[in-house]
Amino acid sequence: MEYERLLKENGQGHLWEHYLSLSAREKEAFSAQLAQIDWQTFARSGKEPPRSGEISPIEGCARADAEARREEYFKIGKEALRGGKLACVMLAGGQGTRLGSSSPKGAYDLGITRPVYIFERQIANLLETCSACGCFVPLCIMTSTENDEETRAFLHGHAFFGYPERYVRFFVQDMAPCTDLEGKIILEARGKLALSPNGNGGWYSSLVRAELLRDELLSAAEWFNVFAVDNVLQRIADPVFLGATISSGRRCGAKVVRKTCPEERVGVLCLRGGKPDVVEYYEIDPATAALKDGRGGLLYPYGVILNYLFRADSLGEMLSCEFPLHKAKKRVPYLGEDGETVIPDKENAYKSETLILDMVRLAGSCLPFEVEREREFAPVKNRTGTDSAESARELLKRNGVEL
Repeated sequence: MEYERLLKENGQGHLWEHYLSLSAREKEAFSAQLAQIDWQTFARSGKEPPRSGEISPIEGCARADAEARREEYFKIGKEALRGGKLACVMLAGGQGTRLGSSSPKGAYDLGITRPVYIFERQIANLLETCSACGCFVPLCIMTSTENDEETRAFLHGHAFFGYPERYVRFFVQDMAPCTDLEGKIILEARGKLALSPNGNGGWYSSLVRAELLRDELLSAAEWFNVFAVDNVLQRIADPVFLGATISSGRRCGAKVVRKTCPEERVGVLCLRGGKPDVVEYYEIDPATAALKDGRGGLLYPYGVILNYLFRADSLGEMLSCEFPLHKAKKRVPYLGEDGETVIPDKENAYKSETLILDMVRLAGSCLPFEVEREREFAPVKNRTGTDSAESARELLKRNGVEL
């Protein structure tokens, strides 16, 4: 790769000067870091996502509607699964830090009397679909540079919890560089860039850069089911969800739960400016959030749970779109003038990430598919309290999972 041209074209000439000062061994390691960056997306940084347009309700598939047409949707979805038209993507790049663990989040043990790992529950859910449809589904697991080796070793060590290894592929999430407040990429230490994962919206570009689309396993895939590792109850490769989305003619599907109250802190799937969009809870004023429909329910009821279907052709189109980068001010260690790493005492940099909710908007159409909260939504984000290991254990027991 021609790094001199690449860096200077992107306004990062200082990194080229730093590269020239490195030893041959240091240059090799530095080049490997530069290769991790999605420079195409970085070149479009500063493009804030379109957030204008009037909010309006979106037509979805309510639970009663899905149940009434369950057999029809199941048949369509099963046929697609058996034809290899769906691939699953597990977003598993996180660590269990907030759970008190330094291991990959998927390796966290929820068991009480026996080990019950998050990865184990995800694969058990997928195996249920495979059994019902008589086929196995390609499973792509997105890791991070931080947990890739440990994730692979963990799943190999547990024989993939009964899932055939030939249907599993791993790929590492691309990294996004941290920049100072003027847009210059920060050096964390000599020969070391300040990098952070490029967000859950970077899963497809990372999969493409890993050349998995050339893999024979994915050759027939027309849909991708993308889901977060931490929801231990979610149904993966759900044929009813897939069948309903295919039947709708929409380019995207999103599993949603009905909000418990207007104030619930969850992203809401609706229309904004006539396009599907996930509107964060803090973006909707209380009066709008409390609006009722003609049957007395919330007019904006659909809370997203990060379980999406995307049509493959729409994903290809997104790669050339003005994909927005969301910036957050953070404290980021940097290389000082004396050659030592400085730990700042205030926010000095931006971390940038892409978000999957923008992919919903870019898809152009989306089917909200309502599921039962108690049967499909048990995220593990904290050790105790709401959306925690504690609450997930209770929901798993209610659903007949022995812990």
